[in-house]
Amino acid sequence: MSILRVAVLAYLGFTVLLYFFQSKFVYHPLAEIRNTPTDYGMKFEDVQLTTSDGLSLHGWYVPAADSRGVVLFCHGNAGNISHRLDSLFLWRGLGMDVLIFDYRGYGKSQGKPTEQGTHMDARAAWDYLVNQRQVPPGRIIIYGRSLGGAMAAPLAAEVHPRALILESTFTSIPDLGSDLYWFLPVRWLARFQYNTLEAVPKVRCPLLVVHSREDNLIPFSHGQRLFEAATAPKTFHAMRGGHNEGWILSMHEGYRDALKRFCAECQAPQSAKTGPATSPDPQAGEQP
Repeated sequence: MSILRVAVLAYLGFTVLLYFFQSKFVYHPLAEIRNTPTDYGMKFEDVQLTTSDGLSLHGWYVPAADSRGVVLFCHGNAGNISHRLDSLFLWRGLGMDVLIFDYRGYGKSQGKPTEQGTHMDARAAWDYLVNQRQVPPGRIIIYGRSLGGAMAAPLAAEVHPRALILESTFTSIPDLGSDLYWFLPVRWLARFQYNTLEAVPKVRCPLLVVHSREDNLIPFSHGQRLFEAATAPKTFHAMRGGHNEGWILSMHEGYRDALKRFCAECQAPQSAKTGPATSPDPQAGEQP
């Protein structure tokens, strides 16, 4: 068998695998809850969310002393809520309560993850805060990291939160797939969309986009395009480091301060924010 024939067969084989096993590329759930907020000295409440299609989702509500609002946390595509304790500790330290939940098929949540289903899951989390806990929408900041941003942006476009934060988020699955697998006809093969770029212009609340120039999974250009597509008021914060550890490496280089400053600005009268807000310190935050 010639080398060319082997290469062609390998190419076709990988293409077929990519088409039929796309969900394995998109979702990496883990069932085991390894730790809880108690391990970080945080009080928390186990909560159950009910989706519009009748599934039960598991989440945690972590209160902060002298709460300044609530963060609705849509996490990334791997693990479960127990892998985000560092982030919960950070938000609590900023005076924000946090509701973090597992999508269907993650952690203790029922079902299997699907694109439509995860959007329903994010809406269930919002409805829980507004309807069951009676949290005013103006106190809720929707925060999406990585894949979670693809749920957070459409949700923010539908409801009326205080603000939206997109961290290390892609423009769409076809766009990301084309960047990662440039040698494959990804746009023809894509069975998932998660079109964050389409949702962002519809968002009518203050927006913070956070992305690393060194992101090894989702290129920095995705964050730039999301920022450019958004309407004012909007802020961009550039951090450093890879996709999973960038926010940790940037903690003492402006990341935490950028979140704190953005949350504080969102409490100001809307009329005071008439254009893009950017930090004067290029190390702390900048327009892309």
